[in-house]
Amino acid sequence: MHSEAVASRSADQKDSSRESRNGTPHLDAVSLAIIEQLQEDGRRPYAAIGKAVGLSEAAVRQRVQKLLDQGVMQIVAVTDPLTVGFRRQAMVGVHVEGDVEAVADALSDMSEVEYVVMTAGSFDVLAEIVCEDDDQLLDVINKRIRALPGVRSTESFVYLKLKKQTYMWGTR
Repeated sequence: MHSEAVASRSADQKDSSRESRNGTPHLDAVSLAIIEQLQEDGRRPYAAIGKAVGLSEAAVRQRVQKLLDQGVMQIVAVTDPLTVGFRRQAMVGVHVEGDVEAVADALSDMSEVEYVVMTAGSFDVLAEIVCEDDDQLLDVINKRIRALPGVRSTESFVYLKLKKQTYMWGTR
């Protein structure tokens, strides 16, 4: 959404972030525009965001807090794992017998696991792992993931080089 279109909306428009029928928050055009502003620059001042979307700084602050509380977004520092001491990354595909959600939940509880998704395809679950070295990666896969009840097998895809990592897909 273009900022001009959002700015033309009434500044006193109600915050349309009620839940939709499927339980996810319904986001209006202003909230989506705020998200886009923060995706471009997570440190952008609320006053600048307010100017772009047609709201006061206080209204933007409230909207951002609500989006954070609802789990719609997070504001974090994204690092290059190599530069902060994590020399080994891998995507691990997991074949599960039984309850896929139980395995996904157990993987989500592991500190080395950064990303978990249940899939329809060759694997039941994909988990991204970030470790300090190969020894830690081996320990996580061999002693912890493969030991989980329901894990039938794993296949590891060790990252050789991170070519692109972005979180700027915008909103729909």
